[in-house]
Amino acid sequence: MGTIDDYLADLDSSDRAAVDRLYAIAREEVPEAEQGKGYGMPALVYAGKPLLSVMRARKHIGVYPFSPEAVAAVAGLLEGHPDVSLDKGTIRFQPEQPLPEEAVRALVRARVSQIEA
Repeated sequence: MGTIDDYLADLDSSDRAAVDRLYAIAREEVPEAEQGKGYGMPALVYAGKPLLSVMRARKHIGVYPFSPEAVAAVAGLLEGHPDVSLDKGTIRFQPEQPLPEEAVRALVRARVSQIEA
């Protein structure tokens, strides 16, 4: 079992569903991404570089694309979305208010473009 699978196994069911959904969307966008680590966090890795990490924190779920530019690229798609906050390189949300699929796909594509550049 890889590091993401191990991490998911330790989450409660509602958090697991929210986190796993984002990884599933990322895998659809980048099927060749592999489980690994980025900055010590469980992450999908593409072309040897961290692509995306999704982790439960005390008060939110954090999405880490390892790139402030990738977060900025999707900021407009998240405007007005309840309980979403953006910070340098991080998107935070509540599991009961999942991120829009379109925004997640755009985030992953933005990060892939950076990795491939």
